[in-house]
Amino acid sequence: MKNRLKQRISLILLGMAKKISQKLAILGLGKLGSIILQGFLDRKLISCNQIQATVAHSSKTVELSAKFGIPVSTDNYSAAAEAQILFLCVKPQTVLKVCEEIRPSLHSGHLIVSVAASVPTSLIENILKIEVPVVRAMPNTPCQVGSGMTGICAGQFANAEHTGLVEYLFSSVGRTAIVEEKDMDAVTGLSGSGPAFIYVIIESLIEAGLQAGLKRDVASLLAAQTVRGAAEIVLKSGEHPATLKDRVATPGGCTIEGLKELEEGQLEKTLINAVAKTIQKAGKLLPPDQSESGS
Repeated sequence: MKNRLKQRISLILLGMAKKISQKLAILGLGKLGSIILQGFLDRKLISCNQIQATVAHSSKTVELSAKFGIPVSTDNYSAAAEAQILFLCVKPQTVLKVCEEIRPSLHSGHLIVSVAASVPTSLIENILKIEVPVVRAMPNTPCQVGSGMTGICAGQFANAEHTGLVEYLFSSVGRTAIVEEKDMDAVTGLSGSGPAFIYVIIESLIEAGLQAGLKRDVASLLAAQTVRGAAEIVLKSGEHPATLKDRVATPGGCTIEGLKELEEGQLEKTLINAVAKTIQKAGKLLPPDQSESGS
């Protein structure tokens, strides 16, 4: 309880300051790294002169540097040495290699934020061999429009101030939830992969609209805004979705007929199974030898 209070105080102070003063490095400026970086820049949390990034292939450095207005290289060691906050945005299978590259440049004053799915904080800590704070985060792609969802957990050397800073950063691009590390694969399966499942639902609603004679732009707007509005009610009301569903479905009305069809098609069971399969896969992204090295 005391740690959470300290964390909230830290967030308030950070909120007052708005802009962070530390230098930041994005190690792995791919899709997710670019989304995170763009979100921070759009919300003016940090200036371009405080950031640098790395990529695996030199052919991308000029293009990405011009796009974001920051230095981009393939030198993970130098980028880590010149920054205080390091975002590990590489693929899970590449984390070991990158951590070994940056290890000589690190000290306890660094903060490592890993967004690599399935990679436990203990694995990173064991590779680095020093007491550097590691915070693990699992954001999703809606961060690019400020409506993201990020699950966050702390490694053994990270304190409330570290997690508070990471929570503040990701709160700028959506909502956050502090969870235990054992639940991070579930976060990956539900909110990390979840947008893809929602896109399937939106796509299906659009198709239904087209079959009913609506124009595509109208059907797309109706479907997307309906999903958005329903989600907003769940978030703002705090009520159970089943209760909200019953308010739409009046006895003997047309909605009841649609819900019967969804039940017969086992939509609920299919979505639950889809998330469960994703969670299972999230726990197996790392090769066995790397997973064991973190235990």
